[in-house]
Amino acid sequence: MVSAVQWHVGEKAMQHTIGADVVFAGLESRIFHTQLSEQQRGFFSQLSLLVVGSVDENGFPWVTLVSGDTGFVSSPNIRTLRIGAMVSEADPAQTGLRLGASVAVLGIDFEARRRYRVNGEVVASTPSQLDVRAAQVFGNCPKYIKQRHLVGMAPSASAHENPEVLNGLDDEARNLVERAETFFVASYVDLKESGRQVDVSHRGGPAGFVAVGKDGSLTVPDYPGNRFFNTLGNFAVNPTAGLTFVDFENGTLLQLTGSVDIILDGPDIDAYPGAERLWRFLPRSIIRRRSAIAFQ
Repeated sequence: MVSAVQWHVGEKAMQHTIGADVVFAGLESRIFHTQLSEQQRGFFSQLSLLVVGSVDENGFPWVTLVSGDTGFVSSPNIRTLRIGAMVSEADPAQTGLRLGASVAVLGIDFEARRRYRVNGEVVASTPSQLDVRAAQVFGNCPKYIKQRHLVGMAPSASAHENPEVLNGLDDEARNLVERAETFFVASYVDLKESGRQVDVSHRGGPAGFVAVGKDGSLTVPDYPGNRFFNTLGNFAVNPTAGLTFVDFENGTLLQLTGSVDIILDGPDIDAYPGAERLWRFLPRSIIRRRSAIAFQ
């Protein structure tokens, strides 16, 4: 018997800040599912790019992207996603993809502006394949997805070599963040009743919507969305995050992990038109991997 998904304390606390906890109370079974529908299984099978979130052995979340020919993601049954791609040992997310680990998957079709999230557990792991058993499946609206035409391919072997460990954001990294219209964020909570729950999500906005501070911190506006507060609800309990920015011109990934502060009110919010709140991210570790993913 698969247990029903419930809002956790952090999600409910964030929902309460805008009165959404009353609206969403008892609706979990209509929003979250524990298995993939036929439509969702077909959606994932058409992807050539996939976003994955994991937690390393030190408890730090990371986000990575994997690419391949169409069909590299499949669903052998209604509870399982099979990812037929190699995750490099140079990828900081790789250590969190071990057997039995809690992970998160985001399937996103930039051209059709569609996305689905699958949070679950690694039930099989080989150098070229990862099976994730779903515990939480749900969709998101197309808001803030920048439309792009991307066709993923398997990256070359050289793409897995020589990650650059940065002490802070250098000019190249800062430029990538400051012109980004898209990034991905991983978060997680350890729940007494159900164990670890990892989530990975998309964030989008106009170019430059993420501000880089003099101290190297990143300030992210939180625009109106589905009001579920999956990411910020995790932050409310466990203020750590993994972020990844993608250079869509050359496939470079800038992967960061660090701490988060949520800003619910105050004059700082006024500097970000349309934002309802902010969150500020302070990097602890930064890794740049050039040509880490391949697409055209």
